[in-house]
Amino acid sequence: MFEMIVPAFIVGGIICMIGQLLMDLTKPTFTPAHVLVSFVSGGAILGALGIYEPLVKIGGAGASIPLSGFGYSLAKGAMEAVEKRGIMGAFSGGVEAAAVGIAAAVFFGYLMSVAFKAKG
Repeated sequence: MFEMIVPAFIVGGIICMIGQLLMDLTKPTFTPAHVLVSFVSGGAILGALGIYEPLVKIGGAGASIPLSGFGYSLAKGAMEAVEKRGIMGAFSGGVEAAAVGIAAAVFFGYLMSVAFKAKG
């Protein structure tokens, strides 16, 4: 178990460090929204090129849980669906592959909006 935790911590930490450096070194032009879009897009591009897969095998949850892992899941799902269903799979495969994460984000976002009152 310990041999799984350390690589996940290192890979996840490096991914988070890259995001923090992007925000710190490019203030005020590169906002957290830019980091979000860059990481999801980067994960999808690296996944499509076959570069992100080895990172997931090494880092496990450290590579699959951050935003770049979400983009990777979208790209991987789309590519697998294209192999099974043709070009129409490109439109549905990514969402099917990431459905659990999307549903969890919607559910917990709703739960937090009910539990807490917004300031302002």
